[in-house]
Amino acid sequence: MNWTETKNLKSVSLEDIPQLHMNELRTQIIDGIKNGRRLVQFFGDKKDGRLILYAVLADDLTSRLFIASSKFGNEKEYQSITPEIPAAHLFEREFYEQFGIEPKGHPWLKPVRKGIAGISSEEIPYNFFNMTGEEMHEVGVGPIHAGVIEPGHFRFSCHGEKVYYLEIEHGFQHRGIEDLFVKNYNKSLYLTKLSESVAGDTVIGHAGAFVRAMESLGNTAISRRAQLIRTIMLELERIAVHLGDLSALSGDVAYLTGNSVFGALRTKIINTTMAICGNRFGRGIMTIGGINYDISSKLESEIKSILNRLSDDADLAAEVLFSSASVLERFEQTGVIEKETALEIGMVGPAARSSGISLDIRSDHPFDAYQYFTVHKLTLESGDVFARAYMRFIEIQHSIRIILEQLANLQDGELKCPANSLQPDGMVVSLAEGWRGEIAHVIITNSSGNIKRVKIKDPSFHNWFALALAVREEGVSDFPLCNKSFNLSYCGTDL
Repeated sequence: MNWTETKNLKSVSLEDIPQLHMNELRTQIIDGIKNGRRLVQFFGDKKDGRLILYAVLADDLTSRLFIASSKFGNEKEYQSITPEIPAAHLFEREFYEQFGIEPKGHPWLKPVRKGIAGISSEEIPYNFFNMTGEEMHEVGVGPIHAGVIEPGHFRFSCHGEKVYYLEIEHGFQHRGIEDLFVKNYNKSLYLTKLSESVAGDTVIGHAGAFVRAMESLGNTAISRRAQLIRTIMLELERIAVHLGDLSALSGDVAYLTGNSVFGALRTKIINTTMAICGNRFGRGIMTIGGINYDISSKLESEIKSILNRLSDDADLAAEVLFSSASVLERFEQTGVIEKETALEIGMVGPAARSSGISLDIRSDHPFDAYQYFTVHKLTLESGDVFARAYMRFIEIQHSIRIILEQLANLQDGELKCPANSLQPDGMVVSLAEGWRGEIAHVIITNSSGNIKRVKIKDPSFHNWFALALAVREEGVSDFPLCNKSFNLSYCGTDL
Protein backbone atom coordinates (compact mmCIF):
# COMPACT_ATOMS: atom_id res chain seq x y z
CA MET A 1 0.00 0.00 0.00
CA ASN A 2 1.44 3.34 -1.09
CA TRP A 3 -0.38 5.36 1.57
CA THR A 4 0.94 8.23 3.66
CA GLU A 5 1.88 6.83 7.04
CA THR A 6 1.32 8.99 10.09
CA LYS A 7 0.23 8.82 13.71
CA ASN A 8 -2.47 10.26 15.90
CA LEU A 9 -2.02 14.06 16.07
CA LYS A 10 0.86 14.10 13.59
CA SER A 11 0.01 16.55 10.81
CA VAL A 12 0.83 15.82 7.17
CA SER A 13 1.04 17.88 4.00
CA LEU A 14 -1.81 17.42 1.54
CA GLU A 15 0.80 17.12 -1.21
CA ASP A 16 2.19 13.99 0.43
CA ILE A 17 -1.15 12.15 0.38
CA PRO A 18 -1.23 9.84 -2.66
CA GLN A 19 -4.11 10.02 -5.12
CA LEU A 20 -5.26 6.65 -6.40
CA HIS A 21 -7.84 5.71 -8.97
CA MET A 22 -11.07 4.94 -7.10
CA ASN A 23 -10.95 1.29 -8.14
CA GLU A 24 -7.45 0.98 -6.71
CA LEU A 25 -8.36 2.87 -3.54
CA ARG A 26 -11.35 0.57 -3.06
CA THR A 27 -9.20 -2.54 -3.49
CA GLN A 28 -6.57 -1.30 -1.06
CA ILE A 29 -9.17 -0.36 1.56
CA ILE A 30 -10.68 -3.84 1.36
CA ASP A 31 -7.29 -5.56 1.46
CA GLY A 32 -6.08 -3.39 4.33
CA ILE A 33 -9.15 -4.08 6.48
CA LYS A 34 -9.10 -7.80 5.74
CA ASN A 35 -5.47 -7.77 6.92
CA GLY A 36 -6.30 -6.25 10.29
CA ARG A 37 -6.56 -2.54 9.69
CA ARG A 38 -9.65 -0.49 10.54
CA LEU A 39 -11.63 2.18 8.68
CA VAL A 40 -11.44 5.38 10.75
CA GLN A 41 -12.61 8.04 8.29
CA PHE A 42 -14.02 8.15 4.74
CA PHE A 43 -15.13 11.59 3.55
CA GLY A 44 -15.04 14.11 0.74
CA ASP A 45 -13.66 17.61 0.24
CA LYS A 46 -13.55 20.07 -2.64
CA LYS A 47 -10.26 21.45 -3.96
CA ASP A 48 -9.94 23.66 -7.04
CA GLY A 49 -13.47 22.70 -8.00
CA ARG A 50 -12.72 18.97 -7.90
CA LEU A 51 -14.02 16.43 -5.42
CA ILE A 52 -11.45 14.46 -3.44
CA LEU A 53 -12.30 11.42 -1.34
CA TYR A 54 -10.05 10.81 1.65
CA ALA A 55 -9.76 7.48 3.47
CA VAL A 56 -8.02 6.91 6.80
CA LEU A 57 -7.13 3.43 8.04
CA ALA A 58 -5.73 2.54 11.47
CA ASP A 59 -3.29 -0.17 12.45
CA ASP A 60 -4.08 -0.37 16.15
CA LEU A 61 -1.33 -2.86 16.97
CA THR A 62 1.43 -0.50 15.80
CA SER A 63 -0.31 2.84 16.56
CA ARG A 64 -0.09 3.91 12.91
CA LEU A 65 -2.53 5.69 10.63
CA PHE A 66 -2.61 5.56 6.84
CA ILE A 67 -4.12 8.16 4.52
CA ALA A 68 -4.88 8.00 0.79
CA SER A 69 -7.25 9.80 -1.57
CA SER A 70 -9.00 9.64 -4.91
CA LYS A 71 -9.93 12.56 -7.17
CA PHE A 72 -13.24 12.54 -9.03
CA GLY A 73 -13.82 14.20 -12.38
CA ASN A 74 -17.11 13.61 -14.16
CA GLU A 75 -17.64 10.25 -12.49
CA LYS A 76 -20.95 9.87 -10.72
CA GLU A 77 -20.45 6.40 -9.28
CA TYR A 78 -17.98 3.80 -8.06
CA GLN A 79 -18.26 0.19 -6.92
CA SER A 80 -19.44 0.04 -3.32
CA ILE A 81 -17.06 -1.15 -0.60
CA THR A 82 -19.86 -2.15 1.78
CA PRO A 83 -20.61 -5.65 0.37
CA GLU A 84 -17.03 -6.56 1.25
CA ILE A 85 -16.62 -4.35 4.33
CA PRO A 86 -19.91 -3.83 6.23
CA ALA A 87 -18.25 -1.20 8.47
CA ALA A 88 -18.16 1.12 5.43
CA HIS A 89 -21.94 1.21 4.97
CA LEU A 90 -22.68 4.47 6.78
CA PHE A 91 -19.54 6.20 5.49
CA GLU A 92 -20.61 5.51 1.91
CA ARG A 93 -24.18 6.61 2.54
CA GLU A 94 -22.91 9.88 4.01
CA PHE A 95 -20.51 10.48 1.11
CA TYR A 96 -23.34 9.88 -1.39
CA GLU A 97 -25.68 12.17 0.52
CA GLN A 98 -23.16 15.01 0.62
CA PHE A 99 -21.64 14.78 -2.87
CA GLY A 100 -23.94 12.67 -5.04
CA ILE A 101 -21.36 10.02 -5.98
CA GLU A 102 -23.24 6.73 -5.91
CA PRO A 103 -21.65 3.58 -4.47
CA LYS A 104 -23.06 1.08 -6.94
CA GLY A 105 -24.16 -2.14 -5.31
CA HIS A 106 -24.56 -0.61 -1.84
CA PRO A 107 -27.19 -2.78 -0.13
CA TRP A 108 -28.86 0.00 1.87
CA LEU A 109 -28.39 3.37 0.15
CA LYS A 110 -30.64 5.56 2.26
CA PRO A 111 -30.30 9.07 3.73
CA VAL A 112 -28.18 9.60 6.82
CA ARG A 113 -29.36 13.08 7.76
CA LYS A 114 -31.48 14.37 4.87
CA GLY A 115 -35.04 13.54 3.91
CA ILE A 116 -35.95 13.85 7.57
CA ALA A 117 -39.27 15.24 8.80
CA GLY A 118 -39.97 17.13 5.56
CA ILE A 119 -37.21 19.71 6.12
CA SER A 120 -36.91 20.30 2.38
CA SER A 121 -39.46 19.61 -0.34
CA GLU A 122 -36.58 18.65 -2.65
CA GLU A 123 -35.46 15.77 -0.47
CA ILE A 124 -36.64 12.24 -1.03
CA PRO A 125 -38.57 11.00 2.04
CA TYR A 126 -37.01 8.21 4.01
CA ASN A 127 -38.24 4.82 2.79
CA PHE A 128 -38.52 2.37 5.67
CA PHE A 129 -37.99 -1.34 5.26
CA ASN A 130 -41.18 -3.26 5.94
CA MET A 131 -42.17 -6.88 6.45
CA THR A 132 -45.52 -8.23 5.27
CA GLY A 133 -47.74 -10.97 6.61
CA GLU A 134 -51.04 -11.33 8.37
CA GLU A 135 -49.48 -11.49 11.83
CA MET A 136 -46.70 -8.94 11.25
CA HIS A 137 -47.05 -5.48 12.71
CA GLU A 138 -44.93 -2.36 13.11
CA VAL A 139 -44.19 -0.32 16.20
CA GLY A 140 -43.03 3.25 15.71
CA VAL A 141 -41.23 5.11 18.49
CA GLY A 142 -40.26 8.79 18.28
CA PRO A 143 -39.00 11.17 17.17
CA ILE A 144 -40.85 12.71 20.12
CA HIS A 145 -40.18 10.46 23.10
CA ALA A 146 -42.08 10.13 26.33
CA GLY A 147 -38.95 10.74 28.36
CA VAL A 148 -36.44 13.58 28.26
CA ILE A 149 -34.42 12.35 25.34
CA GLU A 150 -33.08 13.48 21.99
CA PRO A 151 -35.22 13.00 18.86
CA GLY A 152 -34.83 9.93 16.71
CA HIS A 153 -37.22 7.46 15.10
CA PHE A 154 -37.25 3.70 15.67
CA ARG A 155 -39.36 1.47 13.42
CA PHE A 156 -39.80 -2.11 14.71
CA SER A 157 -41.06 -4.97 12.55
CA CYS A 158 -42.58 -7.47 14.98
CA HIS A 159 -44.33 -10.79 15.11
CA GLY A 160 -46.24 -10.66 18.37
CA GLU A 161 -43.76 -9.39 20.94
CA LYS A 162 -40.66 -10.57 19.04
CA VAL A 163 -38.62 -8.04 17.08
CA TYR A 164 -37.50 -9.27 13.69
CA TYR A 165 -36.08 -6.01 12.44
CA LEU A 166 -35.34 -2.51 13.73
CA GLU A 167 -34.57 0.47 11.51
CA ILE A 168 -33.29 3.68 13.09
CA GLU A 169 -33.79 7.06 11.43
CA HIS A 170 -31.58 10.03 12.32
CA GLY A 171 -31.22 13.62 11.21
CA PHE A 172 -33.74 15.44 13.36
CA GLN A 173 -30.90 17.47 14.93
CA HIS A 174 -28.81 18.05 11.83
CA ARG A 175 -27.16 21.39 12.62
CA GLY A 176 -24.52 21.61 9.90
CA ILE A 177 -21.92 21.75 12.65
CA GLU A 178 -18.96 20.83 10.41
CA ASP A 179 -19.71 23.82 8.14
CA LEU A 180 -19.90 26.10 11.18
CA PHE A 181 -16.26 25.30 11.95
CA VAL A 182 -15.26 26.43 8.46
CA LYS A 183 -17.43 29.57 8.43
CA ASN A 184 -15.98 30.69 11.79
CA TYR A 185 -12.38 29.55 11.24
CA ASN A 186 -10.87 32.74 12.71
CA LYS A 187 -12.85 32.74 15.99
CA SER A 188 -10.89 30.46 18.29
CA LEU A 189 -13.18 30.84 21.32
CA TYR A 190 -16.26 30.18 19.17
CA LEU A 191 -14.62 27.08 17.67
CA THR A 192 -13.78 25.66 21.09
CA LYS A 193 -17.34 26.27 22.31
CA LEU A 194 -18.64 24.68 19.11
CA SER A 195 -16.52 21.58 19.69
CA GLU A 196 -17.99 21.29 23.20
CA SER A 197 -21.44 21.15 21.59
CA VAL A 198 -20.89 18.31 19.12
CA ALA A 199 -22.43 15.99 21.73
CA GLY A 200 -23.39 17.64 25.00
CA ASP A 201 -22.63 14.59 27.14
CA THR A 202 -19.09 14.33 25.67
CA VAL A 203 -17.80 17.86 26.18
CA ILE A 204 -14.26 16.92 27.19
CA GLY A 205 -14.01 14.13 24.62
CA HIS A 206 -14.92 16.23 21.60
CA ALA A 207 -13.40 19.52 22.73
CA GLY A 208 -10.17 17.74 23.55
CA ALA A 209 -10.02 16.07 20.13
CA PHE A 210 -10.55 19.42 18.43
CA VAL A 211 -8.07 21.54 20.39
CA ARG A 212 -5.36 18.87 20.08
CA ALA A 213 -5.89 18.82 16.31
CA MET A 214 -5.48 22.62 16.19
CA GLU A 215 -2.36 22.41 18.35
CA SER A 216 -0.88 19.78 16.06
CA LEU A 217 -1.48 21.85 12.94
CA GLY A 218 0.04 24.86 14.72
CA ASN A 219 2.94 22.93 16.24
CA THR A 220 1.82 24.26 19.61
CA ALA A 221 3.29 22.33 22.55
CA ILE A 222 1.44 22.45 25.86
CA SER A 223 2.83 21.70 29.31
CA ARG A 224 2.75 18.31 31.01
CA ARG A 225 0.53 19.82 33.73
CA ALA A 226 -2.05 20.95 31.18
CA GLN A 227 -1.99 17.49 29.59
CA LEU A 228 -2.49 15.80 32.95
CA ILE A 229 -5.44 18.00 33.90
CA ARG A 230 -7.05 17.36 30.50
CA THR A 231 -6.65 13.65 31.13
CA ILE A 232 -8.14 13.91 34.61
CA MET A 233 -11.13 15.80 33.20
CA LEU A 234 -11.69 13.17 30.52
CA GLU A 235 -11.65 10.39 33.12
CA LEU A 236 -14.09 12.32 35.34
CA GLU A 237 -16.41 12.60 32.34
CA ARG A 238 -16.13 8.85 31.80
CA ILE A 239 -16.91 8.07 35.45
CA ALA A 240 -19.90 10.42 35.56
CA VAL A 241 -21.61 9.03 32.47
CA HIS A 242 -20.94 5.40 33.37
CA LEU A 243 -22.49 5.97 36.80
CA GLY A 244 -25.49 7.61 35.17
CA ASP A 245 -25.85 4.66 32.80
CA LEU A 246 -25.73 2.14 35.65
CA SER A 247 -28.46 4.18 37.33
CA ALA A 248 -30.58 4.17 34.18
CA LEU A 249 -30.03 0.47 33.53
CA SER A 250 -31.11 -0.26 37.09
CA GLY A 251 -34.25 1.78 36.54
CA ASP A 252 -35.05 -0.08 33.31
CA VAL A 253 -35.25 -3.38 35.22
CA ALA A 254 -37.11 -1.81 38.17
CA TYR A 255 -34.12 -2.09 40.51
CA LEU A 256 -34.84 1.22 42.20
CA THR A 257 -32.07 1.03 44.80
CA GLY A 258 -29.44 0.95 42.08
CA ASN A 259 -31.27 3.67 40.19
CA SER A 260 -31.05 5.97 43.23
CA VAL A 261 -27.57 5.06 44.48
CA PHE A 262 -25.72 5.26 41.17
CA GLY A 263 -27.53 8.50 40.36
CA ALA A 264 -26.40 10.00 43.66
CA LEU A 265 -22.81 8.89 43.04
CA ARG A 266 -22.89 10.53 39.63
CA THR A 267 -23.83 13.81 41.26
CA LYS A 268 -20.67 13.69 43.37
CA ILE A 269 -18.54 13.39 40.23
CA ILE A 270 -20.19 16.10 38.18
CA ASN A 271 -19.99 18.39 41.21
CA THR A 272 -16.26 17.61 41.32
CA THR A 273 -15.98 18.63 37.68
CA MET A 274 -17.84 21.82 38.51
CA ALA A 275 -15.43 22.53 41.37
CA ILE A 276 -12.57 22.46 38.86
CA CYS A 277 -14.01 24.58 36.04
CA GLY A 278 -17.39 25.93 37.16
CA ASN A 279 -19.49 23.67 34.96
CA ARG A 280 -20.78 20.17 35.75
CA PHE A 281 -20.16 18.99 32.17
CA GLY A 282 -16.66 20.44 31.87
CA ARG A 283 -17.49 23.35 29.60
CA GLY A 284 -14.91 26.09 29.55
CA ILE A 285 -11.80 24.23 30.64
CA MET A 286 -10.41 23.39 27.18
CA THR A 287 -8.62 25.99 25.10
CA ILE A 288 -6.29 25.85 22.14
CA GLY A 289 -2.88 25.95 23.82
CA GLY A 290 -3.80 24.34 27.13
CA ILE A 291 -6.49 24.75 29.79
CA ASN A 292 -8.30 27.62 31.46
CA TYR A 293 -8.50 26.28 35.04
CA ASP A 294 -5.99 24.74 37.40
CA ILE A 295 -6.30 22.20 40.21
CA SER A 296 -5.05 23.73 43.47
CA SER A 297 -3.40 21.62 46.16
CA LYS A 298 -6.52 22.01 48.33
CA LEU A 299 -8.81 20.89 45.49
CA GLU A 300 -6.43 18.04 44.71
CA SER A 301 -6.81 16.76 48.27
CA GLU A 302 -10.60 17.06 48.08
CA ILE A 303 -10.74 15.15 44.78
CA LYS A 304 -8.65 12.33 46.22
CA SER A 305 -10.96 12.06 49.23
CA ILE A 306 -14.09 12.05 47.04
CA LEU A 307 -12.73 9.40 44.70
CA ASN A 308 -11.55 7.10 47.48
CA ARG A 309 -15.01 7.18 49.05
CA LEU A 310 -16.67 6.81 45.67
CA SER A 311 -14.60 3.74 44.89
CA ASP A 312 -15.85 1.99 48.02
CA ASP A 313 -19.45 3.08 47.45
CA ALA A 314 -19.43 2.01 43.79
CA ASP A 315 -17.93 -1.36 44.75
CA LEU A 316 -20.73 -2.03 47.21
CA ALA A 317 -23.49 -0.82 44.87
CA ALA A 318 -22.14 -2.89 41.98
CA GLU A 319 -21.76 -5.99 44.15
CA VAL A 320 -25.45 -5.82 45.05
CA LEU A 321 -26.53 -4.96 41.49
CA PHE A 322 -24.62 -7.73 39.77
CA SER A 323 -25.55 -10.41 42.32
CA SER A 324 -29.29 -9.74 42.10
CA ALA A 325 -31.10 -12.66 40.48
CA SER A 326 -33.85 -10.42 39.10
CA VAL A 327 -31.29 -8.08 37.52
CA LEU A 328 -29.20 -10.88 36.04
CA GLU A 329 -32.32 -12.51 34.56
CA ARG A 330 -32.87 -9.36 32.51
CA PHE A 331 -29.21 -8.54 31.74
CA GLU A 332 -27.72 -11.89 30.80
CA GLN A 333 -28.08 -13.13 27.23
CA THR A 334 -30.11 -10.05 26.27
CA GLY A 335 -29.09 -8.00 23.24
CA VAL A 336 -26.08 -10.13 22.33
CA ILE A 337 -23.53 -8.89 19.78
CA GLU A 338 -20.99 -11.59 18.95
CA LYS A 339 -17.33 -10.64 18.46
CA GLU A 340 -17.37 -11.53 14.76
CA THR A 341 -20.35 -9.24 14.17
CA ALA A 342 -18.80 -6.45 16.22
CA LEU A 343 -15.64 -6.62 14.10
CA GLU A 344 -17.57 -6.65 10.82
CA ILE A 345 -19.62 -3.56 11.60
CA GLY A 346 -16.71 -1.65 13.17
CA MET A 347 -17.92 -1.29 16.74
CA VAL A 348 -15.85 0.87 19.08
CA GLY A 349 -15.57 1.75 22.76
CA PRO A 350 -16.85 -0.09 25.83
CA ALA A 351 -19.57 -1.75 23.75
CA ALA A 352 -16.91 -3.27 21.49
CA ARG A 353 -14.76 -4.28 24.45
CA SER A 354 -17.85 -5.99 25.91
CA SER A 355 -17.90 -8.15 22.79
CA GLY A 356 -14.25 -9.14 23.09
CA ILE A 357 -12.63 -6.48 20.87
CA SER A 358 -9.43 -5.14 22.39
CA LEU A 359 -9.60 -1.53 21.15
CA ASP A 360 -8.94 1.55 23.30
CA ILE A 361 -7.51 4.71 21.76
CA ARG A 362 -5.92 5.67 25.09
CA SER A 363 -3.67 2.65 24.69
CA ASP A 364 -3.57 2.10 20.91
CA HIS A 365 -3.15 5.73 19.76
CA PRO A 366 -2.24 7.60 22.97
CA PHE A 367 -2.80 11.35 23.36
CA ASP A 368 -2.23 13.95 26.09
CA ALA A 369 -0.96 12.34 29.31
CA TYR A 370 -1.86 8.83 28.13
CA GLN A 371 1.50 8.94 26.36
CA TYR A 372 3.23 8.70 29.73
CA PHE A 373 1.53 5.74 31.42
CA THR A 374 -0.03 2.42 30.53
CA VAL A 375 -3.76 2.03 30.02
CA HIS A 376 -4.72 -1.62 30.33
CA LYS A 377 -7.31 -2.74 27.81
CA LEU A 378 -9.99 -4.83 29.48
CA THR A 379 -12.48 -6.95 27.58
CA LEU A 380 -15.46 -9.21 28.22
CA GLU A 381 -16.74 -11.88 25.87
CA SER A 382 -20.51 -12.31 26.27
CA GLY A 383 -21.49 -9.18 24.31
CA ASP A 384 -24.83 -8.84 26.12
CA VAL A 385 -26.46 -6.18 28.29
CA PHE A 386 -24.71 -7.68 31.31
CA ALA A 387 -21.27 -7.25 29.69
CA ARG A 388 -22.00 -3.69 28.60
CA ALA A 389 -23.21 -2.84 32.11
CA TYR A 390 -20.35 -4.59 33.93
CA MET A 391 -17.81 -2.98 31.59
CA ARG A 392 -19.02 0.38 32.88
CA PHE A 393 -18.27 -0.66 36.44
CA ILE A 394 -14.81 -1.91 35.42
CA GLU A 395 -14.08 1.37 33.68
CA ILE A 396 -15.27 3.44 36.63
CA GLN A 397 -12.76 1.74 38.91
CA HIS A 398 -10.04 1.95 36.27
CA SER A 399 -10.68 5.68 35.78
CA ILE A 400 -10.57 6.31 39.53
CA ARG A 401 -7.13 4.67 39.68
CA ILE A 402 -5.91 6.72 36.70
CA ILE A 403 -7.02 10.01 38.27
CA LEU A 404 -5.52 9.22 41.68
CA GLU A 405 -2.21 8.23 40.09
CA GLN A 406 -2.06 11.34 37.92
CA LEU A 407 -2.99 13.68 40.77
CA ALA A 408 0.06 12.31 42.54
CA ASN A 409 2.17 13.17 39.48
CA LEU A 410 0.97 16.72 38.83
CA GLN A 411 3.98 18.80 37.86
CA ASP A 412 4.43 22.54 37.81
CA GLY A 413 3.84 24.11 34.44
CA GLU A 414 2.00 26.84 32.61
CA LEU A 415 -1.70 26.30 32.04
CA LYS A 416 -1.76 27.66 28.49
CA CYS A 417 0.47 29.18 25.88
CA PRO A 418 -0.20 31.24 22.75
CA ALA A 419 -1.49 29.22 19.81
CA ASN A 420 0.57 29.32 16.63
CA SER A 421 -0.69 29.80 13.09
CA LEU A 422 -1.85 26.64 11.37
CA GLN A 423 0.17 24.73 8.80
CA PRO A 424 -1.03 25.61 5.28
CA ASP A 425 -2.34 22.82 3.04
CA GLY A 426 -2.16 20.37 5.91
CA MET A 427 -4.23 17.62 7.46
CA VAL A 428 -4.32 16.09 10.90
CA VAL A 429 -6.23 13.15 12.33
CA SER A 430 -7.08 13.55 16.01
CA LEU A 431 -8.31 10.42 17.78
CA ALA A 432 -9.56 10.27 21.36
CA GLU A 433 -11.24 7.67 23.55
CA GLY A 434 -14.41 9.27 24.81
CA TRP A 435 -16.67 7.42 27.20
CA ARG A 436 -18.57 5.94 24.21
CA GLY A 437 -15.38 5.06 22.35
CA GLU A 438 -13.33 6.38 19.47
CA ILE A 439 -13.81 10.04 18.59
CA ALA A 440 -12.18 11.14 15.32
CA HIS A 441 -11.70 14.76 14.23
CA VAL A 442 -9.97 15.50 10.92
CA ILE A 443 -9.00 19.08 10.08
CA ILE A 444 -7.78 20.23 6.65
CA THR A 445 -6.31 23.68 6.03
CA ASN A 446 -6.08 25.71 2.83
CA SER A 447 -3.06 27.49 1.34
CA SER A 448 -3.57 30.42 3.74
CA GLY A 449 -3.49 28.18 6.79
CA ASN A 450 -7.20 28.57 7.51
CA ILE A 451 -9.61 25.73 8.28
CA LYS A 452 -11.31 24.55 5.08
CA ARG A 453 -12.72 21.19 6.16
CA VAL A 454 -13.59 19.58 9.48
CA LYS A 455 -14.78 15.98 9.55
CA ILE A 456 -16.13 14.69 12.85
CA LYS A 457 -17.01 11.15 13.82
CA ASP A 458 -18.69 10.38 17.12
CA PRO A 459 -18.45 6.74 18.30
CA SER A 460 -22.22 6.49 17.91
CA PHE A 461 -21.67 6.62 14.14
CA HIS A 462 -20.37 3.04 14.37
CA ASN A 463 -22.52 1.69 17.16
CA TRP A 464 -26.13 2.59 16.22
CA PHE A 465 -26.24 -0.33 13.80
CA ALA A 466 -25.06 -2.59 16.62
CA LEU A 467 -28.16 -1.59 18.60
CA ALA A 468 -30.37 -2.44 15.63
CA LEU A 469 -28.78 -5.89 15.49
CA ALA A 470 -28.87 -6.40 19.27
CA VAL A 471 -32.68 -6.30 19.47
CA ARG A 472 -33.32 -8.87 16.75
CA GLU A 473 -35.13 -11.91 18.13
CA GLU A 474 -35.65 -10.04 21.42
CA GLY A 475 -38.95 -8.99 22.95
CA VAL A 476 -39.91 -5.45 22.03
CA SER A 477 -40.12 -4.64 25.75
CA ASP A 478 -36.36 -5.31 26.01
CA PHE A 479 -35.55 -2.49 23.59
CA PRO A 480 -35.25 0.23 26.29
CA LEU A 481 -32.80 -1.97 28.17
CA CYS A 482 -30.73 -2.71 25.06
CA ASN A 483 -30.84 0.94 24.05
CA LYS A 484 -29.61 2.13 27.44
CA SER A 485 -26.82 -0.46 27.44
CA PHE A 486 -25.33 1.38 24.44
CA ASN A 487 -26.56 4.90 25.33
CA LEU A 488 -25.69 6.39 21.94
CA SER A 489 -25.77 10.00 20.81
CA TYR A 490 -28.41 11.32 18.45
CA CYS A 491 -26.90 14.80 17.92
CA GLY A 492 -23.38 13.34 17.69
CA THR A 493 -24.59 11.35 14.70
CA ASP A 494 -26.79 14.07 13.21
CA LEU A 495 -24.01 16.71 13.30
